[in-house]
Amino acid sequence: MSQSRARSPSSEPDATSDPGCEPSGAEPCALCPVCAQRFRDPRILPCLHSVCADCARRLEPFRDPAPAPGPNAGSVSVLCPQCDELPPDHLALDRVFLESLSLGWEDGPGSEPGYRCQVCSTNLCTFCSQAHRRQKRTSAHSVELLLDLRAQGRLSRPTLCPLHPGLRLQLYCEPCDAAMCGECSSTAHRGHRCIPAHDAADRHAQHIRRLLEDIRPRLAHLEGALRLVESSQNALRARADEVAQEVRAFARDYAVAVEQHCGALLQRLEDVCLHRRNLLHLQRAQLRQTLADVRGGADFAERLLTAGSEVAVLSAKAVAVRRLEGAGQVGGFPMVGVIQAKVVDPSKCVLQGEGAQRGREGQQGHFTLLCRDTTGEPMGRGGDAVLVSIVHRDRRDCTAEATVVDNGDGSYRVSYTPSEPGLYSVWVCVRAQHIKGSPFVLAVNRKFQKHHGVFHCCSFCSSGGAKEARCACGGSMPGGYQGCGHSHPGHPGRAHWSCCGSTVEISECVSGVGSACGIIRTVAL
Repeated sequence: MSQSRARSPSSEPDATSDPGCEPSGAEPCALCPVCAQRFRDPRILPCLHSVCADCARRLEPFRDPAPAPGPNAGSVSVLCPQCDELPPDHLALDRVFLESLSLGWEDGPGSEPGYRCQVCSTNLCTFCSQAHRRQKRTSAHSVELLLDLRAQGRLSRPTLCPLHPGLRLQLYCEPCDAAMCGECSSTAHRGHRCIPAHDAADRHAQHIRRLLEDIRPRLAHLEGALRLVESSQNALRARADEVAQEVRAFARDYAVAVEQHCGALLQRLEDVCLHRRNLLHLQRAQLRQTLADVRGGADFAERLLTAGSEVAVLSAKAVAVRRLEGAGQVGGFPMVGVIQAKVVDPSKCVLQGEGAQRGREGQQGHFTLLCRDTTGEPMGRGGDAVLVSIVHRDRRDCTAEATVVDNGDGSYRVSYTPSEPGLYSVWVCVRAQHIKGSPFVLAVNRKFQKHHGVFHCCSFCSSGGAKEARCACGGSMPGGYQGCGHSHPGHPGRAHWSCCGSTVEISECVSGVGSACGIIRTVAL
């Protein structure tokens, strides 16, 4: 249905007599959600909401933002495409009528409704009721006193045919799915299968009951799911608040810790500056005094040499010599100290040498520590506090004592002798701070084992044919020989060591390590 709007039957007038009246104290179920007034000719929308017929006409058309491809693509609709109408909401009409009985109704200024048209479902004053009976279109309508209806306390309103006023809707057309009167069944619905309205209502009511029973478990499931979601939302909100409080508390504590650390660093900086300032002040005073002494001695010697006579030189030579010989000394000690501006940076210090990564049990290993300043340049001097600790990773009580030798040029030679094989942790600190990469991993291999046998082609040849000669290669010979022989089972096919079976002449002996060649011997069957 393209660009269609609701068409309400023109035969059913409004449920209220004055559209502009403002009801006071009306129940929400009797008010239109669009105009906020009591229902006037209410209609049921497909979503089961009820609105006035005029309000339905004013509804904006609905356009599918993503229409399916086909002949209906781009269509705009607000109603069912089969009937193009909204069915009247009789329940809303009944609620409006019952409310009007209990609260009263104003049909106009100074007028009091005293009648009600059962066909139009409208309250009428005396003047309007007379005009209602005189008009040809509404002369056959049933108009009753509101006092009589109010006295009954309940609604007993017959449902009349909108096309044939005065005739009740007693039949139901199954092909058209519509209620009708007897006149409609013989005219517009001639030949259609019509049954009594109460039978059709009972059948459809049973179907609705079955659908209702089928949907009740789903309602319970949805309610449970909704409660679970709400509980999860509450838990999430509570957890979020808790985490937010933790974050704020951590931020506050961290800010306090940062401020405290900042204050400590500033205080430490001030202490270091004060100490260095005092040292520099003392050195400055000493250097000034030394400079004055040296300059005074030099000036005296120059005057003596330029203006003094021979007798004057001879008489003052002892004083001048003592003064010049003592130049450059403070308190009788030579002045050899200088002020160094470089400061070692542990993060720029590095290790050099294979001994920092590999070592051997019982053998001395060594490596070199190179100290650098904050710019990465070598220090060029020694004197820094260097601490080296070498500890076995699996056995904390096993350590290798490290000896540090200051080379005086910013490098330090570190030597050690591990007593057991395994992995060690090498901790290197300069001025109580770890250097870059510390702690390092040091792999110590077991002690080098020398061969205690002979390097031969076979035990038969090396022993001169002795049967009791043995070989660790695992070879055997028939005839009671306990060693190996050329081309016999187990012979490695080349020269080898008799102690371990290794075929490399210059190598470490591997006897007793648990190799198969040192344990299993091949026997000729």
